[in-house]
Amino acid sequence: MRAIVQDSYGTPDVLRSATIEQPEIAEHEVLLRVQAAGLDRGTWHLLTGTPYLMRIIGFGLRRPKNRVPGIDVAGTVVAVGSAVTTFKEGDEVFGMSRGSFAEYAAARADKLAHKPANVTFEQAAVIGVSGGTALQALAAGGLQAGQRVLITGASGGVGSYAVQLATAAGAHVTGVCGAGKRDLVRGLGADEVLDYARDDFADGAQHYDLIIDIAGNSPLSRLRRALTPTGTAVIVGGESKGNLTGGIGRQVRAMMMTPFVGQRLTGLAAKERGSDSEILAGHVAAGRVIPSIDRTYSLDEVPAAVRHLAAGRVNGKVAISI
Repeated sequence: MRAIVQDSYGTPDVLRSATIEQPEIAEHEVLLRVQAAGLDRGTWHLLTGTPYLMRIIGFGLRRPKNRVPGIDVAGTVVAVGSAVTTFKEGDEVFGMSRGSFAEYAAARADKLAHKPANVTFEQAAVIGVSGGTALQALAAGGLQAGQRVLITGASGGVGSYAVQLATAAGAHVTGVCGAGKRDLVRGLGADEVLDYARDDFADGAQHYDLIIDIAGNSPLSRLRRALTPTGTAVIVGGESKGNLTGGIGRQVRAMMMTPFVGQRLTGLAAKERGSDSEILAGHVAAGRVIPSIDRTYSLDEVPAAVRHLAAGRVNGKVAISI
């Protein structure tokens, strides 16, 4: 099969097209004919091997354990493992897999869901990781109807889902993004939109019951100023200049601070769960959530797609059509 492979950590230049063997599946896995894949920030980190903590916890110390990158996937089941009962050959599915930047990929059955009929494979392929992370972040924050919710990074992959899911739950949503992405965030359902370069969400003009801080670097003191006295802040990932732990240090400090303040500060380590994809499939089928695709690339254009993501110009998600 054709696939994109990487034999070392580095820039998108280490990615190359190759012909390799199709993956073998275990008893709890299915083999997919990949129709489309999604590109998320986690794939970028797995490409670069940073923060270095990722290498230590098992992703490969000197080189990636999995030569084929890509997690988000949508495709057609062509073979099922002996223990799989939830899917059969011919089913159209989406979710998370091992190495989705290829013509075929292996995926655990419990990380997949049936594809909604009202979306394309490209749209389905960008739901799993980012949509699941948004769903888990809002659940971790105890989202309730009527709350005032602030979402930073609202125009990105996770943010675009968080805005739609919070709006669907009946919250009053304020999104934070760049000036050029305001219309996108408004279109996702945000009641208010702030320009991160000009507007200070912590200026005291408004306080929020829940803050979903996505890939941000705001000091904890700033998040606390923007919260109500009993509000909750959920820190999702985080980008920092440190290559050792990345944004994880801020999450740890937040959780250590929580017992001593009236507000609740917590981090999120998102899990890959097919059950979340099933929930998201219901929202998508009902029209409450619409995957937002900035651009679609071919398999051979994956390096260019990764550069586009790394440049910070993506509105919503990037899809790979295979």
